[in-house]
Amino acid sequence: MTIARQLATIDRLCSEAFPPEPGRSDVGTGGPGYHLAELATSEDFWEDDGTRRLEAEEQYEADRDGLAERLAHRWGPPRRFSLMSVCERAEAGEEIPEPWGSLSAHVPDLHLWRADEHGRWIALGVSQWDKELPFQLLAVVTVMDPP
Repeated sequence: MTIARQLATIDRLCSEAFPPEPGRSDVGTGGPGYHLAELATSEDFWEDDGTRRLEAEEQYEADRDGLAERLAHRWGPPRRFSLMSVCERAEAGEEIPEPWGSLSAHVPDLHLWRADEHGRWIALGVSQWDKELPFQLLAVVTVMDPP
């Protein structure tokens, strides 16, 4: 997906209603109060010595940063929001609202904006569930305040 299509996807999700139930969408997942778009997905790393993984991680972080620059022209500089403490709280049994609870399991930090007149948060992050699994560039649109 090109950066123009990524921006168009984010714009569309900012204007769409949220799904009444959690589930898959044409660009990722969603549920009450949130959309989560999978903007790009790498290959997996089952047969990798670590080199391709490191290159992919650097590329996905650069892609996130480039997209964040474009969004900063609209909404100002992003806040960096670490999900590490959110993950620790979830692992300790605290109920974390979605999309933050599931994001904290595989996205270490986010670029975050409070971006529109409807009180929606927009976030960009790089996900990887495990070292052998693909990286994903994710965009989140939600009305749920970060925990």
